[in-house]
Amino acid sequence: MPVATENLSQILYRDMLLIRRTEEKILELFSAGKVGGTTHTCIGQEANAVALVGQLDRQRDFVVSNHRCHGHYLAYGGPLDGLLGEILGTANGVCGGRGGSQHIKYDRFQSNGVLGGGIPIACGMAMGEKLKGGDGITVVSIGDGALGEGTLYESLNMAALWDLPILFLVENNRYAQSTPLHLGVAGSIVDRARPFGIRADEIDTTDVEELLVWSSRAIEAVRLERKPHWAVMHTYRFSAHSKGDDTRDEDEVRAYQEKDPLRIQSARLNAEQLDEAEAWVRDVLGRALAACDAAGEAMKL
Repeated sequence: MPVATENLSQILYRDMLLIRRTEEKILELFSAGKVGGTTHTCIGQEANAVALVGQLDRQRDFVVSNHRCHGHYLAYGGPLDGLLGEILGTANGVCGGRGGSQHIKYDRFQSNGVLGGGIPIACGMAMGEKLKGGDGITVVSIGDGALGEGTLYESLNMAALWDLPILFLVENNRYAQSTPLHLGVAGSIVDRARPFGIRADEIDTTDVEELLVWSSRAIEAVRLERKPHWAVMHTYRFSAHSKGDDTRDEDEVRAYQEKDPLRIQSARLNAEQLDEAEAWVRDVLGRALAACDAAGEAMKL
């Protein structure tokens, strides 16, 4: 558990560090042949999940993520052993090890590995909340690659017509698999929703504390207005799309790594706070892996 001396800056760093170390461990397990299929990590994008999904109310808000979902899941508060078990295919996974890396369901969180496939589902959740008269909202996360999917624009149309309390979180990491943004998307990303009469804004930073303020305003706008909101976060992933499909220029990747969200946040902490965060993450990750090992051994009996 967090130590009593933690402040907000340290908590934000710790939560991002947990996502980073978990994703690194998943890639390590993948290389060791322990992960079936493939996996998509969000290394470099941790601040997005912590700043926005981490502010949602698990008792009333819904989250629909995509194939790059691990950070959103952890920021939402999903158990780490349940995530790792799901990816490793062990019985302690949140879906019994059947959903794998991309199709995860936990409380009001779910992910969908089909490009754009979660968007109409999220609209249905928002409609359900509206019909019940609740004050919860739905957040659906998409990448720039989903901008080429027709279901997105059909969903924007419905969300606008029916005044759905939904936040479309567009994480523009500048590549759809290995296709750079300028070769796959014409026009403005932020302007995509405006013809539907949907409020839209954007932010271009990897500073989790700046993102926290911006995200808080976006969440509050949907919660109070009970209308859709289009929120574009310009970001960057340091790792490949999945595992080995990376054709990006190495100098470009190194340039973006200078804006590593963990590096920015670590500068606000002292050595003791950094050590505390590392120790906490190491302990949590170690116990989660041990639980997966035990579940795997039990499956062999």
